[in-house]
Order: sequence, then structure tokens, then C-alpha cells
Amino acid sequence: MKLQSYDELLRSKHRLSLMLFLFLNTATSLFYLYHNEENPPFLFTPPLLVIALLSVTILLWMLLRPGRKFPPLNIAAAITGLLWSWQIVFKYQLVFYYDSSFLIISLVSVFFISAIALGDHLLAFCLHIAPPTLAVLVLDRGENTLLLLFTIILPLTGFTLHHLMQQRRDRFTRRLVSQLYEEKQTYSDLSMLDPLTGLYNRRGLASRLKNILDNHAGSHFLLLLDIDHFKAYNDNYGHAMGDQALARVSVAIRDAVRSRDIVTRYGGEEFLVLLTNVNESIAMKLAERIRQYVQELSIPHLFNERVATHVTISAGFAPLHADDFDSALTNADRALYLAKNRGRNNILSHAAISQSDLSKTVDGP
Repeated sequence: MKLQSYDELLRSKHRLSLMLFLFLNTATSLFYLYHNEENPPFLFTPPLLVIALLSVTILLWMLLRPGRKFPPLNIAAAITGLLWSWQIVFKYQLVFYYDSSFLIISLVSVFFISAIALGDHLLAFCLHIAPPTLAVLVLDRGENTLLLLFTIILPLTGFTLHHLMQQRRDRFTRRLVSQLYEEKQTYSDLSMLDPLTGLYNRRGLASRLKNILDNHAGSHFLLLLDIDHFKAYNDNYGHAMGDQALARVSVAIRDAVRSRDIVTRYGGEEFLVLLTNVNESIAMKLAERIRQYVQELSIPHLFNERVATHVTISAGFAPLHADDFDSALTNADRALYLAKNRGRNNILSHAAISQSDLSKTVDGP
């Protein structure tokens, strides 16, 4: 999971919280509209109608247009909080005698909605309960101040502590997700590198090739290289020396080409270089530079540093047309096959192969 994915998860959770908040406001307002012991003229109070219509409208809009940006939860909480305070004041004015239970029940009802839907959103919680709380405290005129303060402060303290724990958990989750993603990237990078030479392997080449073809215009060439008589070198000096030779040749190839070229250990003693944005003349010069760098290598013997060993390479290269990697690889391989047949330590372009030579490579390796 990336941090972007985690943020999307939080936005989805935010959206669901808003929908639950609107649903509870709708249900509560409709309940009070229906269940009313007063006379019919007092049944449909304006604040309840506005709360119900506003909540239903926004809720339907969010359900019918799920891809659209939804209203901010804080604004929705503040508006409905003002509407509930209006409802409390409006209804209280209709009562002909002082009724403290009405104020407490009204306040608890608002807290009930906030507690269920806004438990993870402290600011929205405060914006929703603040107007009704002030309205109840003013209408109470100090008769039940302690009871009302207890009813207000206790849940507010609990939700504040819950919010702080939630924030701490979110920070921990973000750090964990970020760390896991970095480790995933590290392991992904390692899986694209050859452990002996540090060059890209075939998987790494495929990844870089897609990026090159998608973002870099111009002509590209594939250069396929093979260490000459490498089996005999291994048999003569041992596999430890063979590994050292592969590592030294890898460094020589990397030093000979440009930083934007992609060097790959394609398999065994075979290397592939993707030369980007070059013509055939520059490709030949770079290939020849690689050949010279490798030929000039002095690979010390493991048991006698005064004894140096040497290797040479043969190479074939071909243009990459129309992003057809397989065809370019086949053509470079044919050129490499003929370069080896012509005495090794040799570079050959596919364009320089004659038709007769080309027919000889059809059954080649």
C-alpha cells in the first residue's frame, strides 16, 4: 500500500462518516416530526423540516454521484448544529412552563448523533455540538448548570482523548506504510539487479525498456556482447576467477557507455546494452570503445597478483525499430554469431551483414 492509497482509504472513511452523519440527522428529525405529543400545528417545525430536507438532499446527491467531490464534513456539522440549536430554541418557546428535561433530552440527542458519526472527527464533533450546547445553557438560566456541564464535558473529554489516540495511530500507520513501501521499493530494485555484477537483469531491463520507449524519442540500438572462450577461461582458472572476470567486464562496459544507456547482464557471460538516441555511427563507436576497454583489462590471478589474465569480447548490434525489441534482439544475436565466426574480439553491425551471411545465421545459436 502506498501513502496515496492510505490517503484514499481515509477519504473513503471521511465520506462514509458524512453519509452516516446525514442519515442520523435525517432519521432523528423525521422521528421528531412524526412522534410529537403537541397539537398538529406544532408538528412540522421549520428547523426539523430544513434538517430533514437538507440531509436527504445531500445524502441522495452523494449516493447518485459517488465520483463527485462531497461537501466538507466540518461545514455540514456546523450547519446542522446551528439548525438543531434553532430547533431547541423554537420548540422551547412553545412550552408554556419551564421544562429542564426537554433541554437535557435535546442536548443528549445532538450528542448521540455526534458520538456515532463524528467519533473520529473532533473538530466536526465540536462544531456540531457547540451551537446546541450554547442554546441549552442560555435557556436553562443556571437552573441545572452542573448537570448540563457534566453532560457536556464528560463526552467531550472522552472524544478528545479518543481523537488524540486516533491521531497517534494514524501517524504510526503512515510511518509504517511509508517504511513498508520503501522496503518494497528496495527489494524490488534488488530483484531487478544481478547480484554478481550489479547490472540490471532481464527483469530490470524490461522495466527500464518500457520507460525508455514511452518517454524517449529517437533511434535506439541493441548491443549484444559475449565474452570470448569464457568456458575455457573458467576451466583454466576456476569459477571464482570467472566471477571476477564477469565483474571486471561489467565495470568496463559501464564505464565505456554513457550514463543514460542501459547495461544488462543478459545471461551467463552475455551482456546487452541499450544505446539510446544514437545513430549507427555512434553505436559502432561505443561498441568499439567497449571492446577496447575490455581488451585492456588486467584481471589479477587470485593466488598470484603479479600474474594478469585477459579476456576479449565479441559484439553484434542492431537498430530498435518500432519498439520491436524481439526483432532487434534477433538481429543483434545474428550479428554477434557472425562476429564470433570471423575470429572473435570483433564488432559487427546487423546492417553490414550480407544476404549470404544472413542465411548462415538462421540455424545459428
